[in-house]
Amino acid sequence: MKLIPVEKAVGTVICHDMTQIIPGEFKGRRFKKGDIITEKDIPVLLSMGRENIYVWENKEGCLHENDAAARLEKIVGGEGLTCTPVNEGKVVFTAAYDGLLKVDRELLLSLNLLGEVIVSTLHSNFPVRKGQHVGATRAIPLLIDEAVIKRAEEMAGDRKVMQLRPYRKHKIALVTTGNEIYRGLVEDKFGPLLKEKIDAYGSALMGQTVVPDDEALIAGAIKEYLDRGAELILCTGGMSVDPDDLTPLAIKKAGGEIVSYGAPVLPGSTFLLAYRGAVPLVGLPGGIIYFKTSVFDLIFPRLLAGEKITAKEIALYGLGGYCLGCGECVYPACSFGKGCA
Repeated sequence: MKLIPVEKAVGTVICHDMTQIIPGEFKGRRFKKGDIITEKDIPVLLSMGRENIYVWENKEGCLHENDAAARLEKIVGGEGLTCTPVNEGKVVFTAAYDGLLKVDRELLLSLNLLGEVIVSTLHSNFPVRKGQHVGATRAIPLLIDEAVIKRAEEMAGDRKVMQLRPYRKHKIALVTTGNEIYRGLVEDKFGPLLKEKIDAYGSALMGQTVVPDDEALIAGAIKEYLDRGAELILCTGGMSVDPDDLTPLAIKKAGGEIVSYGAPVLPGSTFLLAYRGAVPLVGLPGGIIYFKTSVFDLIFPRLLAGEKITAKEIALYGLGGYCLGCGECVYPACSFGKGCA
């Protein structure tokens, strides 16, 4: 740092906080470390008795924290994200709409290993609402070697640390199986529960068909919805390993290619995911009606965001796939399902 006359300080960076005292009116910090002095600040500094002040020396190849953060912003924030103005070397990112947050973990790690800069995010695959803060980036020192920022830009290339995938409105069909429901002996709990969750994501339930435990009838109901243009079909009931649980066989008979029958997630371990072309066919275990949050809540947003989920991605849910069953559920602000993110 160096000591210079206030009148020559415009454009320089203050290197320590400065207190202003106006008797009977104000006493507190008037300028903070890192502020860039402007023309209008000169009279104020003089009124504070500051004829000479210490400022950071301008060195070639160094960036002020705010300039560094402005360049980091372009690396970190991708599609669907807005950001706050740079403040004290930090930028905060906000969701521009409801969607699924995706994080490039490799790029995130590489940037945080550089030193002098940090990027902090929510978990990947986090379902976020419009206006929700999803992460931030900042430069650590007040003045940073520009080479660090250039290295970050080179590492990123065209990639972004975060982006938000919007949910697409789907035409969703529900096929409910079970002799006891079909015969009216037991009230269907799946329909109301799933309709509420479908509505919450802005999609529409195009219909629900209740069929008995008959493989051909279940497959027929699925095919009928496919012919009617269903974009996602949820099948409930008949998903355990009992001999009379026929839904997995019916999904195959309807042309579904099984990705995974079973998921390392509790609740919801007998979950099934298949595809008939681009249309997901989902088998949901009975446990989802007893728990507020289950495997369905992990997978459903990803399907609505247009992701084609692989067996490996489902297997990765084993880390973090055990729900704590809290008395008051706060999902997604918890550990459930975050291990694979």
